[in-house]
Amino acid sequence: MADQADRRARASRPVQAEQSVHPARTKRQERNDERRLKILDAARERADSNGWASVTTRHLADAIGYSQPVLYGHFPGGKAEIMLAIALAGFTDLAQRCRSAAGGKTGKQAIAAVANSYLEFANAHPAVYEAMFRQPFDARFAEEGNEPELRAGFDALADVIGDPASTEVFWGALHGIGLLESAGWMRREHRDQRVEELSARFATKVD
Repeated sequence: MADQADRRARASRPVQAEQSVHPARTKRQERNDERRLKILDAARERADSNGWASVTTRHLADAIGYSQPVLYGHFPGGKAEIMLAIALAGFTDLAQRCRSAAGGKTGKQAIAAVANSYLEFANAHPAVYEAMFRQPFDARFAEEGNEPELRAGFDALADVIGDPASTEVFWGALHGIGLLESAGWMRREHRDQRVEELSARFATKVD
């Protein structure tokens, strides 16, 4: 359990240089952050091209020109920790996009804007979305005290829906539509009609 908590803490660490009064420390931290970002970017790119099954620490080390020990120095948990970091960052990004889309809107318009933003994210970032929802990773869904990134993602939907149970149904509907669209089982050109139907149904709960 302690190892799992350590991986979650490392994965959710902001990728930015820590402020320090010692210039050498700042430069070292900047180099570490640059390497960390490079590893995450390489993992996302490979997953987008060939799927997560193709992402291995050996391939990542070769792609970025680092040795595997250097990679493990940044992500001691290996691929699982890399995927967790990508997934948590994805929840933060999704929450920001949904809140931005809903800004200044209310009722049905806000719900439709969030729905479109969610589905656009799932379509534009398939590897990240898969890491968030379709690959096993060490995070705690539907639990008290879970990762703040997960809570932020849920709260961005709850802001326009209201009560938690209705928000879960809304989230489930969006997730299902996103998966069916990505599989080609729903036509993306019909998304506007689906979002219209969905937002009309949920607007009656918040009006």
